[in-house]
Amino acid sequence: MNQLLKPNTYKSGPDSAGRFGGFGGRYVAETLMPLILEVEAAYAKAKADPTFDAEWRRLLKDYVGRPSPLWSAERITEHCRASAEPGKGAKVYFKRDELNHTGAHKINAVLGQILLAKRMGKKRIIAETGAGQHGVATATACALFNLPCTVFMGATDVERQQPNVFRMKLLGAEVIAVTSGAATLKDAMNEALRHWVANVEDTYYCIGTVAGPHPYPMMVRDFQSVIGEETRVQMQEAEGRLPDVLVAAIGGGSNAMGLFYPFLDDPSVRMLGVEAGGHGVDTPEHAASLTGGRPGVLHGNRTYLLQDENGQILEGHSISAGLDYPGVGPEHSWLHELGRVEYVNATDKEALDAFQLCSKLEGIIPALEPAHALAHVLKVAPTLPAETLIVMNMCGRGDKDIFTVAGHLGVKL
Repeated sequence: MNQLLKPNTYKSGPDSAGRFGGFGGRYVAETLMPLILEVEAAYAKAKADPTFDAEWRRLLKDYVGRPSPLWSAERITEHCRASAEPGKGAKVYFKRDELNHTGAHKINAVLGQILLAKRMGKKRIIAETGAGQHGVATATACALFNLPCTVFMGATDVERQQPNVFRMKLLGAEVIAVTSGAATLKDAMNEALRHWVANVEDTYYCIGTVAGPHPYPMMVRDFQSVIGEETRVQMQEAEGRLPDVLVAAIGGGSNAMGLFYPFLDDPSVRMLGVEAGGHGVDTPEHAASLTGGRPGVLHGNRTYLLQDENGQILEGHSISAGLDYPGVGPEHSWLHELGRVEYVNATDKEALDAFQLCSKLEGIIPALEPAHALAHVLKVAPTLPAETLIVMNMCGRGDKDIFTVAGHLGVKL
């Protein structure tokens, strides 16, 4: 642990320069800096305005359907206890953000950002997307507020996430397939940033994760923290105490930061972030940047990245289109170096097995992203005392992934 950091001050970042220790910051083109500073100032004013918070929370309640339920996953718990020693096998809960309108956690931060864009007088919205859930959420909010929406999506992801592409188009969004690089999330974000530089006057860039230049990592984290805030209340109601362990999947890391942040200063709560292990972190085909990467600069911030010896960004791999980003949000990098959060990984196969098990045991078809988190829950729960309480963020539903999963299982739809 960093000895300069006082105990129970993990929620202290970022500083005024947007840095979490040595991570974060603003590494952007000179033409973008005035707009970034405008976003920062507008967000500071909005945070201080009770009417902004009230409108956002009204939308979360009446449009999104929050609070999302906290589900005691009894059959998963039984499954874990069946392979455990006597007295072991933690009790597993799901925080069910897949039940949100649009099917994932993304809508929480999108609505906050679109409200902010309207305050700023922006006339059009752009976004990047990997699995398509952020794109769908942005297209949904733009339809609601009558704003033109352009979504940049890697051509590889367009192909493997056809249901979400169709949903975005139904909602009125223009979907631009990006063919550069590996044509996945990294490349979509590259193209969105280039477009923003050329259209700074009237355009707001709605970023989907806790990455990018300051204030985006902080802002997206703040909006997603509703997940952890609700979890604190719901666990007190269900068990009379806080959870012992929190588990969430990590791509860029927005669903995880949303769950973790309200608990960071509670030393009794252990936190596990599960990266995409792909074909194994001992192979080149994974997206575990905290496990297999090192610090560098990408997309406007300094963070842990997958890169070669010359600093060139490597392509991430995951069965999940939402986890194959070759970096991670800077606050996660900071928490990793401090040791406050433990970062582990799950392979494609482990996630696929967890996907099927959850469907059969709980009647919940998870997205492939939280299937990675569940894969680790299935490993760790049998090793913990039976009184241990685990909360896993079920951050997305699996409708979008059925074609991908069917293909891997040899089933033709």
